[in-house]
Amino acid sequence: MNQNNLDILVCPLCKGALQWHADTQELWCTTSRLAYPVKDGIPYMLVNEARALSDEECAA
Repeated sequence: MNQNNLDILVCPLCKGALQWHADTQELWCTTSRLAYPVKDGIPYMLVNEARALSDEECAA
């Protein structure tokens, strides 16, 4: 995920900034506590496709 994409993409729920996590291939929004998957370089920015972030993940 390149920086240009991160500058454009926002969380569809809260419109907050996203953080790229290459190890899990996800875009994280700690405000909404959701992780959006990126499959084959395509971010799936649907709330129903996201997984909930744990307390530990949000604190990291």
